[in-house]
Amino acid sequence: MPVAQSGVLTGIPSPAQHTWYLGIFPLRAYALAILAGIVVGLWLTARRWKARGGNPEDVLEIAFWAVPFGIVGGRLYHVLSSPDRYFGENFSGGGDPVRALYVWEGGLGIWGAVALGAVGAWLGCRRQGVRLSSFADAAAPGLLLAQAVGRLGNWFNQELYGRPTELPWGLHIDAGYLVTNPATGVPYPEGTLFHPTFLYELVWNLVMVAALLFLDRRFRLGHGRVFWAYVLLYTLGRVWIEMLRIDDAEVVAGLRLNVWTSILLGLAALVVSVVLARRFPTRETSVRLRPGDGEPPAGSPAEPAPDPGAEGTGAAEAEPEESRTAAVEESDADASART
Repeated sequence: MPVAQSGVLTGIPSPAQHTWYLGIFPLRAYALAILAGIVVGLWLTARRWKARGGNPEDVLEIAFWAVPFGIVGGRLYHVLSSPDRYFGENFSGGGDPVRALYVWEGGLGIWGAVALGAVGAWLGCRRQGVRLSSFADAAAPGLLLAQAVGRLGNWFNQELYGRPTELPWGLHIDAGYLVTNPATGVPYPEGTLFHPTFLYELVWNLVMVAALLFLDRRFRLGHGRVFWAYVLLYTLGRVWIEMLRIDDAEVVAGLRLNVWTSILLGLAALVVSVVLARRFPTRETSVRLRPGDGEPPAGSPAEPAPDPGAEGTGAAEAEPEESRTAAVEESDADASART
């Protein structure tokens, strides 16, 4: 529990319970946080999709494909990036591969969720006849909002916390959830405070939601530019937050795998953002793949409508000229006959 110093409560307590039961049915805080994140993310996406000229009902249809794909992708990324628990060290077989199915224990890698979720979103967008890039722009702030809410599940599970700290907002972890100190080979002692990385990312994500909404409203971004801004801004925060964490993870060249992933994706997002800004300085005019009658294709300027009287005017001007020519020829013929 938090320690009171001079009447001031220090430290953030961890929830005493992460699962409740309705009869024999468990209600897990992690699952509830993920579901709540999905709900608020879809709510924001539907509002933005409607504002861009889309049908709000499209969002649920696309989510029907994107959400399951995203959950599977997130779990696959987590298992492959932290394989020791499931397959043993160096894939020796000493792990418990069945636990890879225990999603409620935590462990959804955001980049796997985004990558495979994008495949599901593409399928949904094709079925609805809308542009994936337009939908991704509408969904980007909602993704960040969903991630922020979902981080509460890590708090309830007492997982993915950072290294020890003496800061007043350090996180208390119960004895059963303390990880091993790599310097001593034994778990950290009870009462140790840790960086609440779940809270850092929650706050960072909420601030970036506000930043994306501002940038999109100010510059009317389109053609996927909001989505790539989301990738860039999220990775900026994920790099330093990830470097605080002390849970087991694959290490490559002295850095956690997720740090390298964030660095590479951040650089890629920066390059793509610059290219898109030069190629598509304005937002697309339609979110649909095949615009309806009277609706111009996305990104193409409307052609000026022809003057409905132009053809008639030309014909009217030609007719008097022909009449005058015929009259002159007839007059010359009459003069010759008289001569």
